[in-house]
Amino acid sequence: MAGSSDSALYSEAQEHPTGLGETLGHSLIERIGNTPLLRLDKVTQDLPGVVLLGKAEWYNPGGSVKDRAACNIVAEARRAGLLRPGKILLDATSGNTGIAYAMLGSAEGFPVTLCMPENVSRERKQILQGYGANILYTDPGDGSDGAIRMARELASKHPEQYFYADQYSNDANWKAHYCYTASEIWQQTQGRVTHFVSMLGTSGTFVGTTRRLKELNPSIQCISLQPDAPFHGIEGAKHMASAIVPKIYDPTLADQNLEISTEDSYAMARHLSRNAGLLVGISAAAAIVGCLKIARDLQLRKNEEAVIVTILCDSGDKYLSERFWSEG
Repeated sequence: MAGSSDSALYSEAQEHPTGLGETLGHSLIERIGNTPLLRLDKVTQDLPGVVLLGKAEWYNPGGSVKDRAACNIVAEARRAGLLRPGKILLDATSGNTGIAYAMLGSAEGFPVTLCMPENVSRERKQILQGYGANILYTDPGDGSDGAIRMARELASKHPEQYFYADQYSNDANWKAHYCYTASEIWQQTQGRVTHFVSMLGTSGTFVGTTRRLKELNPSIQCISLQPDAPFHGIEGAKHMASAIVPKIYDPTLADQNLEISTEDSYAMARHLSRNAGLLVGISAAAAIVGCLKIARDLQLRKNEEAVIVTILCDSGDKYLSERFWSEG
């Protein structure tokens, strides 16, 4: 990843993972990445030989995995002169990338306009308002695709006003994970990772991490997950068969693709919070559902050992107003 000349950016921060350098403390951007890998032993206690690990991405300053891609998108845009003084960063988002943009815009001094479905969680709306982002809401029935269409229209009509970040088509998205997320997983597991599992949204996390892990060890199995229906409640995830497919998505990368139900994701979120001490977001819970499907299949077929790594995209604090917490 390349950085700009006038600010500390993600690529430069990784050279000093302790955040100390020659001064004490951390800059905001130095806190992006190097997230902990948590052992989820309570989830796999009936699956001997399986180690399940989750990247706790809520440790990023914006609270999600999307800090990584947003920071690299901003860094590359500044380096190329696309996000220059007077330009507004514009993008479509379901929430987390928008929060990352808004955080960076506040810290780095550029305005942010976001197109977002009206039905995203109340907490996400409040966080974005707190950062001062300009939010344009779209029809909930159109999902993330409606937000994409609005952003494209604005960018087309007012090219002089906006830098359209377009996280769904921007190679800086997946390259953030190719350069850093994959390397962190490899180092944290000491190269023992056997399976990588990730939900599909923009697909940047899966595409970038998979490409690098396959270079490090082609035998690593990389499994993508997506909702099992066009209308679902897994915020940030895409049902590829019915959605506008991101340009950065490469369907040939996955060794396997699994579909996850909204109901199973909700149930897993409740289970993790009440039985494992983990309050995670809906897509993170969906990722654990997928990991357990893979782990049980391994036990049934081969009874082989495995080190399964997944991305816990965010914590559950952005979803506490959702009704599913009190169900079941």
